[in-house]
Amino acid sequence: MPTRNVNLTAEQDAFIEEVVRAGRYQNASEAMRDEKVALLQSVRPLDTSGLVRGQYAGYRSEPEVAPDSTAETYAALRLEIDSPRWAGVPFFIRTGKRLAVTATQVLVRLRAPAHPLFDAAAEAPNHVRFGLGPDRVSIALGVHTKEPGAGMRGRASELLMCDDEAGEMSAYERLIGDALRGDPTLFARQDAIEAAWRVVDGVVADAAGHGAAPKPYAQGSWGPVEADALAAAAGGWHDPGPGC
Repeated sequence: MPTRNVNLTAEQDAFIEEVVRAGRYQNASEAMRDEKVALLQSVRPLDTSGLVRGQYAGYRSEPEVAPDSTAETYAALRLEIDSPRWAGVPFFIRTGKRLAVTATQVLVRLRAPAHPLFDAAAEAPNHVRFGLGPDRVSIALGVHTKEPGAGMRGRASELLMCDDEAGEMSAYERLIGDALRGDPTLFARQDAIEAAWRVVDGVVADAAGHGAAPKPYAQGSWGPVEADALAAAAGGWHDPGPGC
């Protein structure tokens, strides 16, 4: 059977390339979003013992806020994931308005070794810390190094990499660009939203049904003092600073 050469115009070639690229985006993004759903489905439903709700002082004086409002402006959570990999590892999340610093950080505290290297046990375990934009991104590795001298005494040190240059695009500009390229990776999928709501539905309904007032906290603080007990057994909350 004779063969025939097909010559494509530049526009046709570009169109085919976009179709292929969109397919690759779709396959990769769906795999990632499937894993997000699987993780959310493994999170135990939250109960009131793992939640502290707060409201900053003066919130009820804000415009269009009811004087007896029980809406929270702060939440601290303790979550557990039912999977072999994360069994026994608590996850603590806190977020709020009018706190001491506006920052997004993830701190991973590592378990201490069974046989410490140094003579004196350090107060804090080794850690990995991630700082997430929008104006800076950082990665820090917290370790214990030997103090100068003959003894085997350790001290806490942190190796920090910080990119504090403003990005070329804002978060919304990136999302718009992803939408134009057909990349849905950063967009929420319905089953992921439903799985996330499953985690908090019980405590949301409980708070709405009883009308319990959230715990007060001062503006410029790190939230209500009741939240300190939530993370005390795991070493307490990490309070980020204004920089990296």
